[in-house]
Amino acid sequence: MKLFAYKVALWALFALSCIPISVHGAQPDSLFQEKEAPSVSRYERRVARGRHIWSALIPRQGIVQTAGNMGLVSVGVGWNYGHRDKWETDLLLGFIPKYDSSRPKTTLTLKENFLPWRLAVGDRGWNVEPLACGLYVNTVFGHEFWQKQPSRYPKGYYKMLSTRFRANIFFGQRVTYEIPARHRSFVRSLTAFYEVSTCDLYLRLMFQGGSVHLSDVLGLSLGLKLQFF
Repeated sequence: MKLFAYKVALWALFALSCIPISVHGAQPDSLFQEKEAPSVSRYERRVARGRHIWSALIPRQGIVQTAGNMGLVSVGVGWNYGHRDKWETDLLLGFIPKYDSSRPKTTLTLKENFLPWRLAVGDRGWNVEPLACGLYVNTVFGHEFWQKQPSRYPKGYYKMLSTRFRANIFFGQRVTYEIPARHRSFVRSLTAFYEVSTCDLYLRLMFQGGSVHLSDVLGLSLGLKLQFF
């Protein structure tokens, strides 16, 4: 009996030694890990911040757009950000055919969009943005256009400040289809949109000349936007 009691006592001590003991609700192993976990150095934090900044520079959208004082067709990339991605910045390169001029031309456009509302339509991934508005500045590359009036013209010969840069304002609407996750490959969503725009030169002509009306200075633009991620 004494031998049996000794065996039972030894087995009980062994079992108790295998039970983890908590100190103030924490396991000994976790306490050891917390003490031994290496702290993040200042260099590693700086590297993480740098990677975050560079990742934010990666374009998230691809855009194809026609007209809009940007050329016959423009292609570019864009970034969306802010609360619920209400803000967008686009950079587009456009093409103007030769038409009656001596050669075709290229345009560059920097555009800022604001999308105040996004409304879901049904439960199949469709949504509508009833208002898209914003500003953009574009330029045409070529010696025919100048930023400052050339000295060969008398002072004040041209009333406009520049023929190279134009400031534009627009408003429009969008329809977006969110591709289901199981069918996505390179694109997350597709957006079709239209914009009605005008530029500073057209508005100036409208206010200076009584024969020019708002309908004469507005232009229609159509586009397609691909959201990569």
